[in-house]
This record gives sequence, C-alpha cells and structure tokens, in this order.
Amino acid sequence: MDLSRVKLVVSDMDGTLLNSKSEVSLEFFKLFDALQAHKVHFVAASGRQYTSIHEKLSQISEQITIVAENGGYIRQGNKELGSIHLTADRVKDLLPVLKASEGLYYVVCGKNSAYIDQNEPRFTTILKEYYTRYTVVEDLTNLPDDQVFKVAVYHFESSERYIYPVVKHLEDSYQIKISGSNWVDISDPGANKGRAVKLLQDTMGVSKEETMVFGDFNNDLEMIDQAFFSYAMENAHDNVKKAAKFRTKSNNDSGVELILKELIKAKERGDS
Repeated sequence: MDLSRVKLVVSDMDGTLLNSKSEVSLEFFKLFDALQAHKVHFVAASGRQYTSIHEKLSQISEQITIVAENGGYIRQGNKELGSIHLTADRVKDLLPVLKASEGLYYVVCGKNSAYIDQNEPRFTTILKEYYTRYTVVEDLTNLPDDQVFKVAVYHFESSERYIYPVVKHLEDSYQIKISGSNWVDISDPGANKGRAVKLLQDTMGVSKEETMVFGDFNNDLEMIDQAFFSYAMENAHDNVKKAAKFRTKSNNDSGVELILKELIKAKERGDS
C-alpha cells in the first residue's frame, strides 16, 4: 500500500476529525504543517455550516478547501468553487411534512444564515454547535433573499428511527441523508460530498488512487467511493465500514492523526 502517492486528503468533521467534545487536536495542526510541506492538500467536508467549519479550523482555514452543507457549498480560501441549492418552492413543499410530526426540529440552511422558527433553548443549544450563524424567524416560507443549501432535521433520540421514516417517501425528489445519530439532511439530489471531491479531483488533476478519505456516517458514502485510500472510523456506521477499504481508530483515539502520521512517514521515505 503506497501511501506516498497521496496528494489529496479529505476528512469529515463530526465523529471523524473532531473528538466527542467537538475539538480538533493540537496534533492535527502539527501534522497539517507536514502535509503542506509535502504538497498534500487538505479538505474538510461536513454537514456543518461553512462558518462553523471555518471557526473550528481557523488556524488553517485559508490554506484548505471547505466542503460545507454536505457538498452544497465548496470554498477554497476566498474563492467559491461551487454550490447547489434548493429553490424556495422546494423548501416550502418540505415544511408541512416536517411540521406534521412531533419531536422534529428543522433548520433551513442558507448561505448567509441558518433559519429556524422553533426557538426552544434545548434545541438552540445543540444548534449553535453546528450553525454559528442562525436567525429566528416567524415564517420559514418567507425568508430573506438567500441561497438555501439544505434543510437539516434533528431529533433528540434517533434520526434513523424518528426522522428517516417521515421523509423516506421524498427520496425520488430530494437527497435524503442520515448524517448523524440525530440528524437527517435534505438537499438537492446533486448535492453530496462525493460530487464535491470529484470536482476537486478534476480541478487539481488528482486521481482516486491519489486521494485519501476519512468518514463515519452515511453522508460520507459518496466521497468514500471517490478514494482508493478510504478509511472508516472505528466508531463509524456499519454502512461506512462496509464501503471503506480500510479502517482506523475512533475519533476519540486520534484515528485520523494515526493514518496521517503513516502518510507523512511514507512521504519522508520518498517512496514516490
């Protein structure tokens, strides 16, 4: 397994690069400097809002590519590389379905802000971790002029048990992704992390065989297919473990950092 050929490293955030306290390790930033020295480009790909990812990785945010909103928004430094959004009509069609079920909390995720109409403290405490910019509005069908990338839906107990069954029938018209234990993301069918990684590969002239990807949940499946060096975290969903070629330790045991060390050693040996 020749890790020295890797030129592009893509990592999910929650459950992967971030530990269970939503922290990035100091070790990662040291490893990032080594990746830079070996001309390996790093990509943070997440269901999170762009500003949330940017803040988590503020030390290096201008040197990396950020794939936010599950592939809905791609940005490299100050340059926007691509976006896919939902029309206002498609958002309006979704809301009655969500409002008809108890226990669901939903977020309309725009470029300028995320928008909610359920200002419940227990939920907004969770929301702030993933959406650093959010606005409480009275009517989600009458939003300010903004691009909407997706609608994110939260349930305090389980996304697979309580959200997915409610929206499963919409899969012919929308991309429905169980993106975490408590989250389901609903977006345009063309918006996913795999498409974003393919765009970057084509732009940078990087092949699948030169790409390394880390993921833990179902919204990572498409990007796992875009890399030869695909790693499932030990804490990953079973679907991800089946799809990935390799496995690493959990997010709380520095699984990403462990493989990055191996990559850097391979580069230092000059195997390429």
